[in-house]
Amino acid sequence: MWSKGKKCYLCAALNICRMNLIIDIGNTVAKIAVFKDKDIVEILYDSNQTLECLSDICAKYAVEKAIVATVIDLNERVSAQLKSLPVSLLWLNEKTLLPVENLYETPETLGYDRMAAVVGAYEQFPGKDILVIDAGTCITYEFIDAAGRYHAEIFRRACRCALGRSMSHRKASAGASGGTAPAVGSDTDTAMREGVLKGMEYEISGYITAMKHKYPELLVFLTGGDDFSFDTNLKSIIFADRFLVLKGLNRILNYNNDRI
Repeated sequence: MWSKGKKCYLCAALNICRMNLIIDIGNTVAKIAVFKDKDIVEILYDSNQTLECLSDICAKYAVEKAIVATVIDLNERVSAQLKSLPVSLLWLNEKTLLPVENLYETPETLGYDRMAAVVGAYEQFPGKDILVIDAGTCITYEFIDAAGRYHAEIFRRACRCALGRSMSHRKASAGASGGTAPAVGSDTDTAMREGVLKGMEYEISGYITAMKHKYPELLVFLTGGDDFSFDTNLKSIIFADRFLVLKGLNRILNYNNDRI
């Protein structure tokens, strides 16, 4: 759904104003990105309760249009901030036009971040079978086939808090010792943490292997808030992209803009 705003008609006519504003409001933080065509110009992290940086971003860049995607109910302050934007604003919901075919039976329950990540991956490799693994609040596995048909979430696993603690512990241990964290825990606590981390790694590697048997040319994208390091021969087919959701939202915005 588009909301009205002031457009830069002169810049649009001269084709010199192609900045997109991407507003990704998550459970804990809001990510604000500026794109020029397909390229990220700047990314800022802001409170999802204030969005204080919006006015500065609009003053700094010649933004032509914007998209907002949120997983939380917005408070009055944030709603007012968004309504005051001097650009055309697309609100992402289940009725938004998508550049891929969505086979999910209940689109109103589909998390926007999952769809955006798939769109972002498929834009980079159209005509390919793609598995997107998103290590967000949960680890989710999404599949889009070579024909551009999104088959929806095929697996969901794990609470991020356990994984986050394990990742933090590994990094802390590595920093303290000057090397990598031990593969075997030295006590109950470290053994449990390492077990959570290794369990996730083995699960992901195993799922990729299974999908590769069914789709030999499968490409794999890994995204989300945590950095993973796999000791596996599958690394050559994994594309790590922290900004996959933002790229997908930018693609959705452009797709809709071309049709109004």
